[in-house]
Amino acid sequence: MNEEILQYLWNFKKFRNFDFVSTDGRKIEILEFGEWNKNSGPDFLFAKIKIDDLIFAGNIEIHTKASDWFFHNHSGNPEFGNLILHAVYLNDCDIPELEKQNIPTLELKNYIDKELIQKHQNLSQEHSFIACEELFDENRIPLFFEETVLLKKLEAKSQIFEESLIKNRSNYEAVLFQNLVYNFGLKVNAEIFLQMAESLDFSVIQKIKQNDIHLEALFFGICGFLEESKDEIMQIWKREFDFLKVKFNLSDFKIHPKFSKLRPPNFPTIRLSQLANLYHSQPYLFSKLIEARSIDDLYKILEDVKASEYWDNRFNFGKISSVESKKYLSQDFIDLIIINTILPLKYFYHKNHNPEIVDDIFDFYKQMKPEKNSILDEWKKLGMKFENALQTQAFLYQYKVFCNQKKCLNCSIGFQLLNNDR
Repeated sequence: MNEEILQYLWNFKKFRNFDFVSTDGRKIEILEFGEWNKNSGPDFLFAKIKIDDLIFAGNIEIHTKASDWFFHNHSGNPEFGNLILHAVYLNDCDIPELEKQNIPTLELKNYIDKELIQKHQNLSQEHSFIACEELFDENRIPLFFEETVLLKKLEAKSQIFEESLIKNRSNYEAVLFQNLVYNFGLKVNAEIFLQMAESLDFSVIQKIKQNDIHLEALFFGICGFLEESKDEIMQIWKREFDFLKVKFNLSDFKIHPKFSKLRPPNFPTIRLSQLANLYHSQPYLFSKLIEARSIDDLYKILEDVKASEYWDNRFNFGKISSVESKKYLSQDFIDLIIINTILPLKYFYHKNHNPEIVDDIFDFYKQMKPEKNSILDEWKKLGMKFENALQTQAFLYQYKVFCNQKKCLNCSIGFQLLNNDR
């Protein structure tokens, strides 16, 4: 038993009966259970109780044991000055301070269903995947669960975009660029690529994007790849980068992308060249992405993006590959970019400018095929079936924010399972 489950039970009024009697024998009628307070102070605010035909309005404090009043240093704390009830699971001692103020204590032990406590204890134990895997029932997923969870993710992402927009002086195109660069770096180089993007004034990208050689030279130069020229093309990139440094007064800042643990198609050389091609081939990229009406519109913008010809038979500088092929963005990588950058940014932009069409974002996710990874495989073992990216995004976010952190009492699935009377 812990305070969190007691607060949960109190908030959702999960008691066997409501014939409450205080420890000193007074009948207590709860008129209003109060508002759950997640900050400092009493656990429930603005409550109302009735004792001996008198109505009291104020706050309620919840404890596992009455003695926690002392262990939590509540004595003399002015935040607890308007207390009307002390509710505890076990009344293990008297509280003179509360008795003096005639504040009743309510022992909850006999009002709580032991089976419900056992369910919570099962959730608290270690499990191979999620805490509720032994209770999980895919048929008890709440209505509109996927849309609700995805909306939470989009709102969380919007807060990040808002901070980025402020830093970039309300330039949405700069926000897009930085987030695209981050995702082009994948997990291994995401933060490193972002450092590169944030070190540049986006106006530089806008001024040189008509020249794909300049874009590649800029990206490769900042990465320090051009300090030792191994062939003629590298010499050209080096010359152009030196020119750009002088023209735009670029700093000597260098990043150092990683190649280890990456498959060759994901090498930073290939991804940066593809990124340069994207901004060269799509001069109005932000507008096109925002105005796209369907997932097919987005695919058309990205499907022809490829690394420059230099990389047709290379994955790294100066090293010829035995296999020659054009390095287009793969379908899986395009989906990753759309899901992690483009759709969240579309939501954020329309939320600020066209709120009446914000809900249309769900249609984009529904039009995309479901993702595949080890987390989703575990959900499938529990009986889940995924038909589109809206569902997979919802369950990935659910696992990350709730399941992985064992926030079962704040989870809508956990709520359904804890209150399953079967």
